[in-house]
Amino acid sequence: MISEKMQGFVKNSSAIRAMFEEGKKLAAQYGPENVYDFSLGNPNVPAPAEVKDAILDIINNENPVLVHGYMNNSGFEDVRKTIAEHLNAQYHSRYSEKNILMTVGAAGGMNVILKTFLNPGDEVITFTPYFGEYRSYVGNYGGVLVEAATKEPAFEPDLADFAAKITNKTKIVIINSPNNPTGVVYSERTLVEIAEILYEKQALLKQPIYLLSDEPYRELAYDGVKVPWLPGYYLNTIVGYSFSKSLSLPGERIGYLVLPNEITDFEDVASAANTANRILGFVNAPSLMQRVAAKCLDAKTDVAFYDENRQLLYNALTEDGFTCVKPQGAFYLWVKSPEEDEKAFVFKAKERNLLIVPGSSFGCKGWVRIAYCVSHETVKNALPKFKSLAEEYGLGK
Repeated sequence: MISEKMQGFVKNSSAIRAMFEEGKKLAAQYGPENVYDFSLGNPNVPAPAEVKDAILDIINNENPVLVHGYMNNSGFEDVRKTIAEHLNAQYHSRYSEKNILMTVGAAGGMNVILKTFLNPGDEVITFTPYFGEYRSYVGNYGGVLVEAATKEPAFEPDLADFAAKITNKTKIVIINSPNNPTGVVYSERTLVEIAEILYEKQALLKQPIYLLSDEPYRELAYDGVKVPWLPGYYLNTIVGYSFSKSLSLPGERIGYLVLPNEITDFEDVASAANTANRILGFVNAPSLMQRVAAKCLDAKTDVAFYDENRQLLYNALTEDGFTCVKPQGAFYLWVKSPEEDEKAFVFKAKERNLLIVPGSSFGCKGWVRIAYCVSHETVKNALPKFKSLAEEYGLGK
């Protein structure tokens, strides 16, 4: 008999993954060219050429122990130093290798931090809509996920609601910008005000509140939008990063945490995070990919590819009569359901072999997410299906 906690996790298993699995079944039935799978954030853009070159160079020329062997649970020291120096050049910071912990993707990094801080009953605040797996990550350690509202149509945080949600049980606040699923990049003004609220609450409650910035989409921003560096606004910030999207390497599971010296109890936190990386069963981040990442810090994914899909899909759907949030970053289009029950809308889309994800999976009913990190052909061929869907609802008239 599986555990009660796992029974709950299985019952509420990711709708994103369920839709992805459904897509594979439909592709086998109708042919992949006739299925329009916008369910999963799986980059269609190939990894930059530097990645392949780095892999071959490392395998052919480096010591096999360094390529495939164990190292400190925080990762190779020279890799961490290289990443620290790269960040220093970007953000005028003063990080060293002791501030970097290599992780099994951003998800692994988040679990390391939540394991480090949470006691059962501790609260973690995040803003709706949010990546649905946050519920499971927080629940892994007996924590309670608290949802703070955002304001439509911009989906920027509702700061009054956020301030009201902070209690003496609040341990961590998670920010995800560029945001999955909305594509919104939180403004500098919003971040300044969030920081002011957190400083005020820390002083009032006489306890630290840590800000965990989940940043797998940091490099994916459009129209000249700049993604603010959160440690510059709030000292108790920890950054979780992943190369999954920036280098199109989601299956390689490689990322890192930034633990600034300025966070409260830095030495204890860094030691506990290092230990958590081990005892969670990760042991260390994949050794080969650590070394690859260090060689590819200046490599860039083809943001123009995503931008073309973004413009094409947003323009077409708005012309069809759908209400959409124009993404500032990431590769997701957030679309208002034409009917109150967005799951019914998702079902009607599926009847046309359009696979999209209901907003309730992200803590926000009445909306759906469309992942446009697919081929241009998939987007183009799906447009008549979306138009047909709009016509069924009488949109665009």
